[in-house]
Amino acid sequence: MQPTSQKSGPSSARKRSPPLVVIATAAAIAVAALLLWADWPGTPLPAGARIDLLVVEKGAHRLLAYQQGRLLKEYTVSEGPGLGAKLRAGDLRTPEGIYFIDWHNGASCCDQALHVSYPSPRDRMRAQHSGYSPGGDIMVHGLPNGLGWVGRVHQLSDWTKGCIAVTDPEIEELYRATPDGTRIEIRP
Repeated sequence: MQPTSQKSGPSSARKRSPPLVVIATAAAIAVAALLLWADWPGTPLPAGARIDLLVVEKGAHRLLAYQQGRLLKEYTVSEGPGLGAKLRAGDLRTPEGIYFIDWHNGASCCDQALHVSYPSPRDRMRAQHSGYSPGGDIMVHGLPNGLGWVGRVHQLSDWTKGCIAVTDPEIEELYRATPDGTRIEIRP
């Protein structure tokens, strides 16, 4: 008996890899699309907006800005990579609770920043009872100076040391529209 010969033709042809130029072009298009998305300005706050409440939903990675009970805008945020509420200095967690924006920092290492009144007296007591420092210097801020071009790409990971980060254009509008004394609720 003679062995059967394989048929020749398109189905038996060895599959070829796409040419290098096609791969390079696809990669360049993907990078360009990512950069456009990263720097897309989004919808600005309404003219004359005055934020009177900020709500951070850590699990959803979002910050909601309100004026007189009306949602003005939603922001996607990065936060600290530690899970749960902040307990002590250095735990990389974002606090949970009710705080206030107590001052504006126009010379931050991360563009501009809104300082959060953490630790509260309750946070201090809990930390003291456990024998730790509660930490502090929690802010809503932009991207590290010189890295503003990263834009929304920062949202792909939780990278802060417990702060709440938005893009530079977003912190600039929050900075303008959020007065000192504004309540900020940070929820799990």
